[in-house]
Amino acid sequence: RSAYFSWTKIDIMDQARLKRPASNLKWLWWGLGSFFALLIAFRAGGMSNSLDGQGIGKKVSIIQVSGPILASNEIVKDLESFRKRNDISAILVRIDSPGGLVAPTQEIYEKIKAIKEEKPIIASMGSVAASGGYYIALGADSIIANPGTIVGSIGVIMNYPVMTELLDKVGVEFETVKSGELKDVGSYSRQVTEADRKHLNEMVDDMYSQFVNTVSKNRSLSKEAVIKIADGRVYTGKQSKELGLIDAIGTFEDAILIAGAMGQITGKPKTVQVNKKRPSVLDWFTGNLGQTVSGWFDKLPAYRWRME
Repeated sequence: RSAYFSWTKIDIMDQARLKRPASNLKWLWWGLGSFFALLIAFRAGGMSNSLDGQGIGKKVSIIQVSGPILASNEIVKDLESFRKRNDISAILVRIDSPGGLVAPTQEIYEKIKAIKEEKPIIASMGSVAASGGYYIALGADSIIANPGTIVGSIGVIMNYPVMTELLDKVGVEFETVKSGELKDVGSYSRQVTEADRKHLNEMVDDMYSQFVNTVSKNRSLSKEAVIKIADGRVYTGKQSKELGLIDAIGTFEDAILIAGAMGQITGKPKTVQVNKKRPSVLDWFTGNLGQTVSGWFDKLPAYRWRME
């Protein structure tokens, strides 16, 4: 009898040890459910592309141009959206950019210039509005910068690596089949020829001439006067005002008030701007992607300023 009770007792204890704690499992499911609910909410918020400052009355819209200019689609789309809105009396383009690729820069400039025919548009400069950042500001009715804003860098730059010595050391050789002598201009796998230099210099000079002409036309300066200051150097906002590159010294808030006055808004104007999508989890892992991509475009001619 004692053996029977002993065996039963041991069996019951073993079953108790094998039984999973219900409370732990419950909290596990609650935790997983909360995590996925937060993830879905975060992703839903990330897909929003709404507008701040909705309400009755005339407003000043604000468009941010920040970082390297690698594409124009989103900025041009936002500009067109605000151009169509009846409640927008003026547009302010806030620039904090060292410039970027030539064609996207020119597309943004042309869009700003076209909108100027319908609505007042102001360019407000933050820390830096150099090269392509300055180029797009030229399309505005008025350019405002802080005294210490980095402005200018009127010019074109193009650079690419030549890695022939390195490739020779590691024993790598490229065989290139091409339809013409200049088809592989800019290749890192061969030495630069005089024909390469001549071709690339002509292309850069043409783009530089386009930049100089744009400054001359929009700032009421002679081409000769522009060339004297367009050697790639940068200026402070204060120096730029003295040189005629900008219209006024002022803050971002000053620019909003000026835009409101030009849009015939009485008092302090309401502002509205596009809320870009929030970063997703994937964006956290690719936070340096923009910087990496911008490095790929060093081979392309650019209206760009960069402190090495």
